[in-house]
Order: sequence, then C-alpha cells, then structure tokens
Amino acid sequence: MMIHIIKANRKLAIVCIFAAAAVFFSSCKKFVDIGKAPDQLLVSDAFKEDATATSAVLALYSNSNTTSCIDYFSFAGGLESDVLKNAYESDPSLTEFENAAVSPSNTTVYNYLWSYPYGVIGAANVAINGLQASTTLTAALKNQLLGECKFFRAFTYFYLVNYFGGVPLSLSGDAHKDAYLPRAGVDSVYASIIKDLKDAEQLLPATYVGNLRTRVNKYAVTALLARVYLYTKDYADAEIQASAVIDATDVNYTLPAVDSAFLNTSSGVIFQIATTAASGNQPELGTYYVSYNQFVLSPEFAGSFEPGDKRATAWTNGNTITKYKLGGNEYNIVLRLAEQYLIRAEARAQLDKIADAQDDLNAVRSRAGLANTGATTKEDLLNAILQERKVELFGEFGHRWFDLIRFGQADNVIGSIKPGWKPTAVLQPIPAIEITRNSALVQNPGYPK
Repeated sequence: MMIHIIKANRKLAIVCIFAAAAVFFSSCKKFVDIGKAPDQLLVSDAFKEDATATSAVLALYSNSNTTSCIDYFSFAGGLESDVLKNAYESDPSLTEFENAAVSPSNTTVYNYLWSYPYGVIGAANVAINGLQASTTLTAALKNQLLGECKFFRAFTYFYLVNYFGGVPLSLSGDAHKDAYLPRAGVDSVYASIIKDLKDAEQLLPATYVGNLRTRVNKYAVTALLARVYLYTKDYADAEIQASAVIDATDVNYTLPAVDSAFLNTSSGVIFQIATTAASGNQPELGTYYVSYNQFVLSPEFAGSFEPGDKRATAWTNGNTITKYKLGGNEYNIVLRLAEQYLIRAEARAQLDKIADAQDDLNAVRSRAGLANTGATTKEDLLNAILQERKVELFGEFGHRWFDLIRFGQADNVIGSIKPGWKPTAVLQPIPAIEITRNSALVQNPGYPK
C-alpha cells in the first residue's frame, strides 16, 4: 500500500493516508501493482520518522472526508429537527431530510453520513496500526499522534451510532476484510468509543500543539467522553468528565461573551478545526455553511429565545444564523465549554443534585443575559436544560436532533410539524447500495429491505 506525499517549500506538508480507506464498504477488486511514483511513500515507511508520521496524522484534520463529515453532521440533524430549513429546496436528498422522510437511496446518507465517515475511520485505523508498529518514533510524539487518531475514530463512530444505531465496527485497518462486517450492537459501538477515548486521555498532553487549539489535546478527549457518558446514561461519569474540563487549571477555559464565543481565540474553545476563507469565497468547513444562503432557521425555531437573550441578536438575524462569520478569525468549533456546563447540569439533575444542576444551567444563562432558572424540580430542570441546549447549540453538529431523540420528544416535536413523520425516522436508513454490496448488513426498521 502506498500513500501520497504533497510537498511545499521543500518541506513535507502532508501525507494523505485516506487512500488506504478508499475501498471501505465497496466491492473488492484485484489491482495491478505498478510500483510507487516518486512522490509516494509506502505506509510501512510513513511511520518511521517523526515528520512523515506527523504529516500522516495531520491529514485527519484537513482531508475532504473529514471536512465533508463535519459539514453534514451539522446539516442532517439540523434539517431533520426543528432548527433548519433548506432555503433553495433544489437538492432532493436534503429535502428528504427536511421532511424527515429519508430513503435508503438518499445520496447524502450514502456519501456524507456513511462513506466519508468510514473513510476517516479507515485512515485512522491505518495510522494507528502504523504508529503502534513503529519502533523509531520519538515516544512523546508517538503518544500524541496515537491519541489524535483514537479521538478521530471515536468522534466519527459517535456520529455513526447516533445517526444509524448499530454499525459495522471496523478496527483492523484491513479494508477488504472490514468491507463485509455485520452491524455491531449499539452497546458494542459505544464500548469501542469509550475505550478509544480513555486510551487517548492517557496518551495526550493537556497542553495544545500551537496557539489556537486546532489540535486535539487531553481535554478535547475528556469533553467528548463527557458527552458519550451522558448519551449512555452514565451520569456519574459524565459529571466527572465535564468537571475535569470545567475545572481545568492547566488550560484556562472560560465562558466568553456571546458575541465573541466563536472567535478562534475564544477561551471557550476546547477544539476547533482551522478553515481557509479567501475574501469573497464560501468558507470550506461545516457549521459555517448554515450561516449562508443554503440553510436558514425554521419558523418553529424563530420564537425559541426568551426576551433579553443576547444570543437572539448576536447569533441570529431574522431567519439567518449569524453565529459563524466569513473571515480568518473564526474557525470551525467542534467542542466548546458551554456544552460541558450543560452536560454537567443534565448529569447532576439526573443524579438529583438539583442545586448544583441549577448552578451549571445558570452559568450559561447568566452569560446570555438571562435571570437564573426558575426550575426547581428534577423534571422541570431537565426540561429547562433541554430548552437551554436548543438555544445554545442550535446549528451545531446535530445537537438538537440527538437531544430530541435522547429525551424521547422526537415524536411530539417533529411529528407535530412534519406530516410524513414516522417514529422509525429517529434512525437513518442504511444506504441501499451498502446492503447490496454487503449481505451481512440488515436495514433499520421502517425502511424498505
């Protein structure tokens, strides 16, 4: 197997290992080995030196598979929930999401929610295997790179399991072998995610590589682990992990003012991916797109804010999301501190720590210019947290969609605004083409076999 090297200014810029995953979940064919070109490097050689190994892992941050995943993890959940509308209605695949009536032949599901994520996972697997086999890398760097790869694999599986339920659990790095895996159970997928994140927590330093928090550190892993524990109803561990981020002393995380929350220098950023946005051009990464013409806020979302909520004016303008702005001083924020307060608030409410949960919820409300919550019972507090998540995290990475499912409110909320809604729509269909290719796959309930 070979990987392509792109050189710039006589320095190795990036090693693209995504080709290693190109045959994931596709028909297997024999290939003729024509040897390697001068600008290519064998995978077995890529992880012998610090520079080439670093470049291989950096590809996980910038390859089109990753950026496309980030785009559609936000779009799909936003459209299928009560947050976004597709302004142009010109893409039938997106219209199906907006109507909560997605078909197994939907090209968005196949390309962006399935194939590209497995491309990221395949690349991470190849890198993990290469790093683990290497005996020549600097020890600290090897740990850093392994931790980053395990984060990306866990992050991607988190979205796969939430969009599809149980999915094939590819961990070997052998694309031909993994192309015919059956669906693993939801619990097994989450167990793999948690294992990767626990490993990554031990491997990664608390400090960031660089100044703008664009490489995964220990606290980015901890933040995602807090979310995973919340979703799996392990509320005690969700509280512990969220607290580790909120109370960190070796990195200064604070809740920024709402009008500066998405600056790339914001103290609320836990992890962000850099973008390039030339003047007059559309930014290239995910959540930025919801600020532009393609997607707008739904009428149902319009009245979501309480009077005096600073987020209403700082983050929206009519039916447009203005959280994210075209320019070089805002990146694509993947994890931020406000979510950790809301995770801990929910975990504490579920653990009957009512006063502590109120304090966390009020921390987010206060910075938005709102009075303390009036919720005093567990049930009322959980409803207040769900509402706060709606107005804090809208337009970001499908949070609202997943929240409605987690809280058991998808039928009531989505069913009341989308006539074609069926309860089985809480999971996306396994792409029909994948079932054709892999007979071990079983379709989700409610969709044609």
